[in-house]
Amino acid sequence: MSDIHKKQEIVSSVPQHGFLGHPKGLFTLFFTEFWERFSYYGMRAILVYYMYYEVSKGGLGIAENTALAIMSIYGSLVYMSGIIGGWLSDRIFGNSKAVLYGGIFIMLGHIVLAIPGSVALFFVSMVLIVLGTGMLKPNVSSIVGEIYSEEDARRDAGFSIFYMGINLGGFLAPLLVGTVGMNVNFHLGFGLAAIGMFLGLAVFLFTKKKNLGLAGTFVVNPLSPSEKTKVLTWIGLGAVIIILLLVITIPAGYLTFQTFSAIVGLLGILIPTIYFIVMYRSPKTTSIERSRVLAYIPLFIASVMFWAIEEQGSTILANYADRRTQLDFAGIHISPAWFQSLNPLFIIVFAPIFAWIWVKLGDRQPSIPTKFSLGLLLAGVSFLVILLPAYFGGKESLVNPLWLVLSYFIVVIGELCLSPVGLSATTKLAPAAFLAQTMSLWFLSNAAAQAINAQIVKFYSPDSEMLYFGVIGVIALVLSVILFLMTPKIQGFMKGVR
Repeated sequence: MSDIHKKQEIVSSVPQHGFLGHPKGLFTLFFTEFWERFSYYGMRAILVYYMYYEVSKGGLGIAENTALAIMSIYGSLVYMSGIIGGWLSDRIFGNSKAVLYGGIFIMLGHIVLAIPGSVALFFVSMVLIVLGTGMLKPNVSSIVGEIYSEEDARRDAGFSIFYMGINLGGFLAPLLVGTVGMNVNFHLGFGLAAIGMFLGLAVFLFTKKKNLGLAGTFVVNPLSPSEKTKVLTWIGLGAVIIILLLVITIPAGYLTFQTFSAIVGLLGILIPTIYFIVMYRSPKTTSIERSRVLAYIPLFIASVMFWAIEEQGSTILANYADRRTQLDFAGIHISPAWFQSLNPLFIIVFAPIFAWIWVKLGDRQPSIPTKFSLGLLLAGVSFLVILLPAYFGGKESLVNPLWLVLSYFIVVIGELCLSPVGLSATTKLAPAAFLAQTMSLWFLSNAAAQAINAQIVKFYSPDSEMLYFGVIGVIALVLSVILFLMTPKIQGFMKGVR
């Protein structure tokens, strides 16, 4: 059966109504992703505190700067692993099995975190969660696309509902998991995250047959039996080599945290660079598409700079919330983990407003590079705002939490100017032969940003606080201005894409 017929069969097999006027499959995917994001963001809200809190307080006692760097490396690897998850889905599993196996890995990772143990157990959990998220995250989104025909006018609205599930899970998790983890016990909090992933798996398993039909079950580019044998052999051989290298290099002192951090940082820059070179030089890329690839490069660099600031919300600003913020405010005690709910909350509130603004402006709305420069400008301002309390009150005083709220708010407004626009620009500027890979490249901008963060967070301390926020904020402002000035040139390279 041809791929076209397969797609037609998939669409016709999916129940077309039943969840807010959308296919029933959207219910399955909405709640699968809701609970996966609940488990991920709940775990992330307390993970950095678990790492650097003293053992007497239930933590691992890792040095603060090391814990912040590990958090950035972990975030970078999560985005890099999406490449592996996409390949496994396309060539071996299919989307549906990738989501199932990914969810199981994530749940096991959270269960390992829920067991009081050692630093070794902690790193085992990280490997499980990185691999699991890489399999689940990109593939559950792909299935959303499969349950709609290409002509279905509900498609965009369906994705909007789906992404609302992501942000609802991200909003509730830090409030619930954060409260339990910070006030009762870290491991109980991680256990709550594991329960969230279990609920997501339960929803997926018990409703997918009825609601999804054949969506996600086809392997779009399957390996032949001989190829599969060869690939599995190479995977097994690679795993043995990696284990041997770890066994030899770690005791000998060659593979330290610093060297591993440097390797991740190098990969974060090297992998996107290779992507750009391959796409630009490919004979499958037309001259117009090559021009658009060149236009995409400054947008990619701007995206890396933006995410380098935004993703510090779960590292530097999380530490700032814990160490530098007045947490007894307006008669209540604020858990530092609660601040992680601000990003998804602001997105839930303001994303529909931005969507309305862009539609209302129509052809008068800013161009893609202009929106990127605005997003980058706001990211820089969010860091300059957070240095003001130390400037006025000194580094010893505790900061009013509203300063932190304001910083999160400004960067989220920047995110709404850049992130959804970046996704749209990626689909428009991508060479036809590299559409899926260019989308992977977009997510690699976040991986690159966090790989860079792993190198720079070590420069943060209360003593260097103003310099740290000031330098990064000013760099973002300068890049924003440069990008804005380059807008006409970039627009020319985009060859008609606005």
